[in-house]
Amino acid sequence: MTMTESVVYAPHLAGKKVLLTGGTGFVGRHLLPQLLEAGAQVTCLTRAASRTGHLPAGVETVQADLSTGQGLAEALHGKDVVIHMAALLFGLGWQDYLRANVLAARSMANAITSLSREGNLGADFRFVLVSSLAATGPSGTAPGVDDATPPAPVSAYGWSKMLTEQVLGRALGQSLVTLRPPIIYGSGDKGLLPVFQGVMRARVAVSPGAGREFPVSAVHADDMAQAVLCACRPEACGVYHLSDGEAYTMSGFCRVMGVAVDKALGRAPHEGRSVRVVRMPLPVMACTAGLSTAFAVAADAVSRRLLGRGLRRAPAWNLDKYREARQAGWLCDNSRICRELGFAPRVSLEAGMTEAVHGYRREGWL
Repeated sequence: MTMTESVVYAPHLAGKKVLLTGGTGFVGRHLLPQLLEAGAQVTCLTRAASRTGHLPAGVETVQADLSTGQGLAEALHGKDVVIHMAALLFGLGWQDYLRANVLAARSMANAITSLSREGNLGADFRFVLVSSLAATGPSGTAPGVDDATPPAPVSAYGWSKMLTEQVLGRALGQSLVTLRPPIIYGSGDKGLLPVFQGVMRARVAVSPGAGREFPVSAVHADDMAQAVLCACRPEACGVYHLSDGEAYTMSGFCRVMGVAVDKALGRAPHEGRSVRVVRMPLPVMACTAGLSTAFAVAADAVSRRLLGRGLRRAPAWNLDKYREARQAGWLCDNSRICRELGFAPRVSLEAGMTEAVHGYRREGWL
């Protein structure tokens, strides 16, 4: 597929009033055009500090606080569909993830329960939660975990996502549809940006564990957006894992990244062999993660003492991410969402990496 092809056909969203959280973020940039193309009336939930200048024409905004619930009932009033993507991906500890992710779910559940009792939600109200494969847990054997696999998270982030699912599930019942994606990549993503920068500047990428491969599933943000539209279908129910249907190794993933970077810079890619993949011993990774976390905690304490506020963003590499990196791999099976909801991944890894690099360069990040 090329990035200029039309979006997935989604007549079930025509005229629907949709509230989107996390719409100003990475995946939101890819999802909003598809929602508008489907005919949805979209409102983005924002904070006072949110940057909304890049939102497409026709998207409305409303301010609310997910942590306190202030303004949430007004934002939800009369909506047919809620798509909840807002989440903390990088935190300094368990408390950060619980405050940001689980507390937001409780606020959302309380507001929805109150509005439902008053009859102030759409007749066929639907709530789509974008969770994470981290809520299910790791698997290094293809095809990976599936929708019936019992959750066994190994990180604080994964536990917070599982608890988010449970809090919302108790309040929403069958109205809740949950998506658990693996690695999401594409233009606008800052999570993988350091990896792209390392590939561009030093021609080096890191794969966890010496003497082993690290298998992963992945999905491009355009296909992630397609999955969200599929999850809004009236027949959708329960938990769906999704990916592009392929099983990659981290080294192979990074080599394709290197080819895309080379092409964007006008270099001869040499089939990605110019990227040297370092299989980092896990004890070394643990030490670097511990140092990164310790430094960030200290910097956060100093910032709170001098400026009255903590760090705006925790480091992308920390002890919690090490807990995920030391596993055998992160593979998942997307067969149910394909079979039941017609999800059909359209973006190959090569095309997706090219789109990501061009997007980074437009932003001046590469």
